Amino acid sequence: MKVRKELWFGFGLMGLILAGVLAMVISAPTMTNGHYGLLMLSLVVVAIMLGFPTAFTLMGMGMLFAFFAYHSGDQTSAGAIRQTLDLMVQRAFSVMSNDVLISIPLFVFMGYLVERANLIEKLFHSLHLSLARVPGSLAVATLVTCAIFATATGIVGAVVTLMGLLAMPQMLRAGYDVRLTAGSITAGGCLGILIPPSVLLIVYGATAGVSVVKLYAGAFFPGLMLAGLYILYVIIVAKVKPTWAPPLSAEQRIVPLPAALTRMGATGNGWALGGLVKGLKGANNHGVPTGYMLRQLGIVLLPALLFATVAVLSYQSATRVVAVETYEELQPMGAGAAPEASGDDAGGLAEPPVEEEGLSEPPSSADGDLAEPPGANSDAVDLPPGAEADTPEPPADNLALPPGAEPAAPTASGIEPAATTQSASQGYWIGLGVGALALAVFYGILSYARLEIFKMLLSSFFPLLVLITSVLGSIVFGLATPTEAAAVGALGGFLLAAAYRQLTFNVVKESVFLTAKTSAMVCWLFVGSAIFSAAFALLGGQALVEQWVLGMNLTKTEFLILSQVIIFVLGWPLEWTEIIVIFMPIFIPLLDNFGVDPLFFGLLVALNLQTAFLSPPVAMSAFYLKGVAPKHVTLNQIFAGMLPFMGIQVLAIVLLYLFPAIGMWLPEVLYK
Repeated sequence: MKVRKELWFGFGLMGLILAGVLAMVISAPTMTNGHYGLLMLSLVVVAIMLGFPTAFTLMGMGMLFAFFAYHSGDQTSAGAIRQTLDLMVQRAFSVMSNDVLISIPLFVFMGYLVERANLIEKLFHSLHLSLARVPGSLAVATLVTCAIFATATGIVGAVVTLMGLLAMPQMLRAGYDVRLTAGSITAGGCLGILIPPSVLLIVYGATAGVSVVKLYAGAFFPGLMLAGLYILYVIIVAKVKPTWAPPLSAEQRIVPLPAALTRMGATGNGWALGGLVKGLKGANNHGVPTGYMLRQLGIVLLPALLFATVAVLSYQSATRVVAVETYEELQPMGAGAAPEASGDDAGGLAEPPVEEEGLSEPPSSADGDLAEPPGANSDAVDLPPGAEADTPEPPADNLALPPGAEPAAPTASGIEPAATTQSASQGYWIGLGVGALALAVFYGILSYARLEIFKMLLSSFFPLLVLITSVLGSIVFGLATPTEAAAVGALGGFLLAAAYRQLTFNVVKESVFLTAKTSAMVCWLFVGSAIFSAAFALLGGQALVEQWVLGMNLTKTEFLILSQVIIFVLGWPLEWTEIIVIFMPIFIPLLDNFGVDPLFFGLLVALNLQTAFLSPPVAMSAFYLKGVAPKHVTLNQIFAGMLPFMGIQVLAIVLLYLFPAIGMWLPEVLYK
């Protein structure tokens, strides 16, 4: 069988790694278990490259080396076998009891149902018509479609395959360069592993012990930034090299109008709002039913209704009635106003509260009973001049009332709550003005052709937007846990498929089967990773790695660069699942030594692991696309088209490191 040269490159790279580790092990003056741990790590990577199943390779290597670790001590063979089996059971049970992993099958099930609702074709068609005047409109529409669909599904293979079947033929017929076409599809399809709800972030959160909710909030803006950089690159290429991305012709931009609107004299460039309002005057409707025109006018007014609803709700939130606690100011003693009845109420001196473990009981009298505190009788404190005999007793802090002053009636807390209305901020009015201006511009340019495109978006984009917003919004704003939001998303995908009449028994059966297959793969990976990590720690491999890294006296920046370079190189031969479950348990314990936030490190890793799908020789998205691409499109052309987008990923990592607020601002604001 002929082996591709890219695979030979991968085998050579792994051979060099293994040779280096073996040389280090052999040259070590004294062989320690830590060196055997590094040898185990290298053997696992080579075995995965040779095609062995990742999960079972991890479990097999972990059990063998765990037995070696136990047996290298004072344990007998039987004792070592028993401890190894106990370790396997404990690690498997710890994975099964992890609540975060429950969200994985639910999100995957949602993705498969949405994929089978056949929304992607309508979404791509409406987007490429709405972006027709943008340079490289087909490639831009492909990236936007991939970003939206990847957010709803998170399944890289499904998005790349569907867009390869749908967008690639249209882009090639339009004269697009093969490399730009392939790069746009593969890079856009990989956004699903970064933009929430991402299975990668769930796996990283469960591995590193980081909140998945914070990871989702942190990955939102980096995902949008990466998608924006992709789109910017396509627009620049279309401007610099128009032959790579020719603009759509006038015929390709024609949007057919319904016959009823054509009877009214509507044209593609006609003003939709004015024409529909005018058509409601009986003489101008040309036989078109009034109910039809009212429905069209209702669709036109939907943005205005949405804007008004959001404006009213925002105003009510910005001007809500709040309770303000007002305090009475203390006046100087003898100013004619009486102080509060107690020092605590007046804001002055007060006796500390008596707690169970605080101040002791007052001293007892000679007969054993509790003595009266000072001030309990008239002999203890003299009344001030001019005070009535029946005036209340002085406060507990023994402060005397000023001459001629009468004590004020004490209140429960000395605080008088008052209701006040908070005025809207300047930012609210600026936002309202900008929104009103945008709405006016929208209605000013809303032609009948744009109205048809808007209706296409209503039937394809907005259902996905509602589903994504309900799932992500409930997670980010703390209304639901990731598992609960995943359950809502699975129900939403179910309803979406039913609404588009795609919910059949075969669709449900295929979705359930694929969900079970994917979930089983992830869970077995976690079990294998847990056993492997335990064996690696037992052998002292983790301590050896920490000693090696700390011995280099790296700064925080140097450590981050080193770790990201290692992950970047590992992304060539390995997939992201293998990198996270094998190597993250090695990196995570090092973060405290360099003062790196695991959340920030996870965002860098998520951006970096895009390369696992875009870097040869094991670039899975390239093989997904090759499987559905025309025969004249070669794998080398796909790889060549992916390289610029991989460079953009490196740029995104640099930007995130230089400006951490891109990823950390939203979690810090939402979860102070």
